[in-house]
Amino acid sequence: MKDFLLILFSVSFAVCGQLFLKQGMLKIGFIYLDPFSLPRLLFKALLSPFALLGIGLYSISTLFWLVVLSRINLGVAYPMASIGYVITVFFSWLLFKEEVGLMRILGCLVICLGVFLISRS
Repeated sequence: MKDFLLILFSVSFAVCGQLFLKQGMLKIGFIYLDPFSLPRLLFKALLSPFALLGIGLYSISTLFWLVVLSRINLGVAYPMASIGYVITVFFSWLLFKEEVGLMRILGCLVICLGVFLISRS
């Protein structure tokens, strides 16, 4: 049970980190991959409070993940981390009003089924 909570903490911090990174990038706007504007926009993105918070939360997630990897087989732990995809889809819909169609919902259900089956092994 304690190991599952560690995975949940790692996934939760990673999802929150991604959500803050997305919010930061919404404030920055589209980043073009041209050599003239790219450095300026990336620097601006790295100074965004939302992006900095996202990077920090993602870093905390990594620390929890290292603890997870020291305790659990990778073949069990890594697939369970995919539940973060499902949580991210839900919060992207809720916070950013992203469209979530039937195929994405079905994909999330398949992920949940897979995580359930792996947790039983």
